[in-house]
Amino acid sequence: MLGSRMSRALHKLTDRECKTSKFSGMLGDGGGLYLSIKPSGSRSWCFLWKKDGKRREMGLGSYPTTTLAKARELAGECRQLVSEGRNPIEERRRKTVPTFGECAEQFIFSMETQWRNQKHRWQWRQTIRSHAASIQDKLVSEIDTDDVLAVLVPIWTTKSETASRLRGRIERVLDFAKARGWRSGENPALWRGHLKSILPSRTKLSRGHHAAMPYPDIPAFVARLHGLEAVAARALEFIILTGASRALNGQINWARCFRLDPVAEAAQRAVGDDRHADAGHSLSLSRQ
Repeated sequence: MLGSRMSRALHKLTDRECKTSKFSGMLGDGGGLYLSIKPSGSRSWCFLWKKDGKRREMGLGSYPTTTLAKARELAGECRQLVSEGRNPIEERRRKTVPTFGECAEQFIFSMETQWRNQKHRWQWRQTIRSHAASIQDKLVSEIDTDDVLAVLVPIWTTKSETASRLRGRIERVLDFAKARGWRSGENPALWRGHLKSILPSRTKLSRGHHAAMPYPDIPAFVARLHGLEAVAARALEFIILTGASRALNGQINWARCFRLDPVAEAAQRAVGDDRHADAGHSLSLSRQ
């Protein structure tokens, strides 16, 4: 008898009432489920409950797209969450928020058209996957300072350049998440005014430049390079002969150069970095 009365208290509406009612306002089905009918005749479901004395409301979909039976099912799930002390709105938002790894992939995909250098795109993915593995499966909305430090601290003093780039990339991913509505509040990977107060600056960790090779020793060193067939040897020789920056050297498609002409083309064909990707960059050398 009690179960019958409870069932009746929860299921007050009929399909016919939902379709034909001329009432303008909120029709209650019981248990916090209501059908909202606008003066225009449009109808939608909502779930109402109280938290700390304040009324909360969450939409459950329009009618008849969301049927009466489906609305009752959704309301039942909401009541269960409320009984457990959870917020149905927050729980629904959690279901749509991606993990940090998923968010990072979405960010990289959105930026790929701007990153013309394939190596740069690869480095982004590799850095995130290798060094930020511990936060890959955590919801991006839940990433906090402790999570960021757990990723950075192990390599901050041993791989300072990698750690600095990783921090910047995490910061950009979290900024992207905030712009998409998946996060709120300050960025836990922010350097100025945040991590700068926790981690030592890179300048204090720098070990300085490598000592320069004495000029008289260069001819013998270059002769040794000539005896090596590795592509890295050709790249180093290219830097010595041209004074080209390491960044520019990294943009050269050495494999392509050697397919064209292993002797001359490697020293004559170079592609500009991302800032000058539309204009080719050429450095002409005699055959070596």
